[in-house]
Amino acid sequence: MKAMILAAGKGTRVQPLTYEVPKPMVPILGKPVMEYLVEELARHGVREIMVNISHLPEQIERYFGDGRRWGLQIGYSFEGHIEDGKIVATPVGSAGGLKRIQDFSGFFDDTFIVVCGDALIDLDLTSAVRRHWQQGAAASICVHKVPQTRVSNYGVVVCDDDGRITSFQEKPAVSEARSNLVNTGIYIFEPEVLDLIPSGQAYDIGSELFPQIVANDLPFYAIHEPFNWVDIGRLSDYWEANQQLMQGKLRDIKMPGREVQPGIWTGLNVSVDWSDVHIEGPVYIGASSRIEAGAEIIGPTWIGHGCHVERGAVISRSILFQYTRIGSAGCVEDSMVFGRYCVDKDGNAAHERDAELDWVGDARVRQGQGAVTAIR
Repeated sequence: MKAMILAAGKGTRVQPLTYEVPKPMVPILGKPVMEYLVEELARHGVREIMVNISHLPEQIERYFGDGRRWGLQIGYSFEGHIEDGKIVATPVGSAGGLKRIQDFSGFFDDTFIVVCGDALIDLDLTSAVRRHWQQGAAASICVHKVPQTRVSNYGVVVCDDDGRITSFQEKPAVSEARSNLVNTGIYIFEPEVLDLIPSGQAYDIGSELFPQIVANDLPFYAIHEPFNWVDIGRLSDYWEANQQLMQGKLRDIKMPGREVQPGIWTGLNVSVDWSDVHIEGPVYIGASSRIEAGAEIIGPTWIGHGCHVERGAVISRSILFQYTRIGSAGCVEDSMVFGRYCVDKDGNAAHERDAELDWVGDARVRQGQGAVTAIR
């Protein structure tokens, strides 16, 4: 079985996280979100994966290499060019990326899976492919039911009683939505679908290819099976994903490190004054991090490697990226601290962009104040 991971987007909705990291490389419990997808595909027998890349492509290639660590092969389709020695990203859209690969080598020669590189799933892909075949589909979308109040955040899939897709609504108003089944960015295609995509131009799967499939009356079905799906579409989704995972809400995804106390995990070489810190799990403390006496940490909280939390600091339901220092007056709550940035769970910045720079983060958020000094 072959698969495609869509990884060429710039991730503008999760900035500033993606200023220096491509969206598929954003860490979830210490490893890139895309790695969970590669592991899931490998578990279900996928042995060849193509990845389209554009924004900060070298980071993805450097980390995943040829895929041998996961027992499969990974190849890359770079959407961009070099100009004056610098990489210039020129993505061609999700469907355009598929067509570009097919025009190059005819890679997709049988049923294949397409997944977006910025979501966490625990879908039984084997069962989904079997359902796709049973329905005689040319294309299938794995859909997820969301509360009616949230449909305006997604592409809505409308289908008949047999599950055949009849139309789509892109982020409709709640009052206008004709369904609460939404597109999860998990697709199963037959190669014939690629004939509908024009060559050499930007083309989107959701807004352009899917209407073409419906217009051409190809067998097109929704697959609705129970599974957990966490879409990292916005910073609030990213914060929520970490909260859910640290509470063990997705099967097969466990906290890394060693559980040194109930609900508290650590990496190697941590320095924690266990006799004089207040920690309520679930909490992860990364390798070579230091938690001073008198600090308070309330979970779910993730502390990356090489961090330093000083005496008197309070960290609650937050994410600290690697090499962050929280000073003794620091109080970080429902927030994310990375590099020079500190944002709350809704993505609202809580720092001055012109802060002085240094080699290590030092974010100070005081109760009742919006100001944060973030130094890297």
